[in-house]
Amino acid sequence: MLPDSFISSMRTQLGSETDAFLKALEEEPQVSIRTNTKTAIDTHSLTPVPWHPHGYYLDSRPSFTLDPLFHAGCYYVQEASSMFLYQILQQYVKKDSVILDLCAAPGGKSTLISEYIGEDGLLVSNEVVRQRAFILSENIQKWGNENTVVTYNQPKDIAERLPGSFDCVLVDAPCSGEGMFRKDPQSIEEWSGQNVKMCAERQRDILRCAWKTLHCGGVLIYSTCTYNACEDEENAQWIIRELGGELLPVAYGKTWGIKETTGLHFYPHRTKGEGFYIVAFRKNYTETSKSPFISKKDKERKPKEPTAFQKQAAEWLIAPERWSIVEDDRFLQACPLRYEQQVQILHKLLICISAGFGVGEVRGRNLFPQHSLAMAKHFRKDALPSAELSLQQALSYLRCESLSIPDIPTGAVCMTYKGEPIGFVKNIGSHCNNLYPKEWRIRKQIDC
Repeated sequence: MLPDSFISSMRTQLGSETDAFLKALEEEPQVSIRTNTKTAIDTHSLTPVPWHPHGYYLDSRPSFTLDPLFHAGCYYVQEASSMFLYQILQQYVKKDSVILDLCAAPGGKSTLISEYIGEDGLLVSNEVVRQRAFILSENIQKWGNENTVVTYNQPKDIAERLPGSFDCVLVDAPCSGEGMFRKDPQSIEEWSGQNVKMCAERQRDILRCAWKTLHCGGVLIYSTCTYNACEDEENAQWIIRELGGELLPVAYGKTWGIKETTGLHFYPHRTKGEGFYIVAFRKNYTETSKSPFISKKDKERKPKEPTAFQKQAAEWLIAPERWSIVEDDRFLQACPLRYEQQVQILHKLLICISAGFGVGEVRGRNLFPQHSLAMAKHFRKDALPSAELSLQQALSYLRCESLSIPDIPTGAVCMTYKGEPIGFVKNIGSHCNNLYPKEWRIRKQIDC
């Protein structure tokens, strides 16, 4: 049951629309996905999300856990309203930008940003809670874009160590979660007016840090999944008043049902999606602190002669000349060559969970592919032997069960489902050792 004080505040906010809003909260939430450009998902029967070119509504919620294509990163289950971030990126952020997603887990907006910037930009995707940072890293790796560094740091530490370093910063702030009421009844029980005020204060602390990391001319995007003015419009006005942010106008379709205030509101009785608020600002004053990031136009460096394992790893990649392959202990990691020095700086200054993608692991005298290689968009699929699995076999693989697959060569073999890589096995003849990451395995009971 909704708190009386929440209903009262919504009546003040929405007036005559309140009853329609409250009725919408009693309806089933919308289910939506965003497809990955690394594959071709059949979407002809789906209804498009109007503000994102790869967003679609589903008629019902299937069991995503039991779809191998979900684990292959072919699509991301993302709330439709939050996909509007794409519109602001398209209007104000260049694709060769260095972007910080400061409160990134579980990764929906980070995967959207990484898709937008593609091979031209670099994304630092940060999470302050360690366990959530590993979930973030998993989702980033499954999505397969190699342009992302996942970090685990407090906002104040990033502000101190990387001042004036980013072209764009997204703060999708921890909030009171009013926009999730119909999806998550637990959020109703946790809601209170006092919690709203606490969230607003914490959001301002985060925003101060985010502002410091922006360089002059950079764009700050602030969003919440809540409705109240304390966390939304009042914080937006605070950014203008206290930080000197220039409010940026955002174009949107007039048929989309969005309500414009100081920022844009998504309400479930107006749009097909959950509650969401988003607003953008430009930082215009001159930055006094110098970014530790060097210019993107790096000085020419004499390349080192690659090791035998680095040469072998390069053969597994599309356009290997674009990648810097670093051999660290027994692991080989690849990151975009044009951002090699920035990635090195991030490793020195921040706690990095993952950077780019893992290509291989040295075991004795041999190099074996890492799981993230199978997910990567630049994995050259014909570089290693593969075996197509049935649905039952694919689910067994994703549960980290041992497999017996006839007529495949010994050594590393890529497992595919409907032509999409889902990971590797090591065929030793009598059976296949399952190389799927155990911490990612399906734990749900499966009836096939």
